[in-house]
Amino acid sequence: MTKVNILSGYSLAGGSTLHHIALTNLLNEKGIDCTFYGPHPWHQDKCKSGLLNEFKSSKEDILITHFLDMHGPLEEGCKQHILSCHETNLFPLKDKNTDQYDLIQYVSNSQKNWQGIEHPHVIIPPIIDKVEWTAPGRDTAGVVGSLDAHKQVHLSIQRALEDGYERVIVFGPITDSNYFGKHVLPLVNHKVNIFGEVTDKKKMYESVDAVYHSSKRETFNMVKAECKLAGIPYYGLSSADSDGKILEREEIFELWKKCLKFQ
Repeated sequence: MTKVNILSGYSLAGGSTLHHIALTNLLNEKGIDCTFYGPHPWHQDKCKSGLLNEFKSSKEDILITHFLDMHGPLEEGCKQHILSCHETNLFPLKDKNTDQYDLIQYVSNSQKNWQGIEHPHVIIPPIIDKVEWTAPGRDTAGVVGSLDAHKQVHLSIQRALEDGYERVIVFGPITDSNYFGKHVLPLVNHKVNIFGEVTDKKKMYESVDAVYHSSKRETFNMVKAECKLAGIPYYGLSSADSDGKILEREEIFELWKKCLKFQ
């Protein structure tokens, strides 16, 4: 039976990793054998998984790669090679050898247009789970996302305080220590708290009355989508908007099944 192997160059907490975990679980739920391989162990207790150096290629399997430069065909080849693209400037396709890919999966049309290349493609957004939420009424704003210059977390903190929130909680891993030390740490006080990475989204969102987001650009704004489904007030900059669609799990599965050519 044909297997699906997802190989990513990044498997720490983040939107692309969450997407690949959810896709792996969805395919396995539907009877399609899928394993997600990455260089970091963060994903390993969340789906059928392995580390990148444990992967062995097979010409009978389907390969989905992300954030990796494969430099030509795999040693053993594969039945089909799909690029799962979640980036813009971090992985510009104009600079890559795209001949190796049978198909490119983008998460939104705006992302595909930014990449600006001609290649067989499909638009499939990530799975967005609906979180049950009730406003805690604590006059608390949340900032959700990686702590780096691209997410501009310091702007979100400042905007929330300027809007009158008594407390700001920042959720997310520190992915740029220089940025964190220079722009975020000076804002930390009795009103601003850094909680770090939180995997329990229900617990995270239940602790805030609104969410602020100031990213320079998003290929698919998962934070905005989660807030929309849950009914959480969301205050984001227009720069973080994308035209990504929120689809049901079954719709997403049907799109992937067609790409993978499973009957």
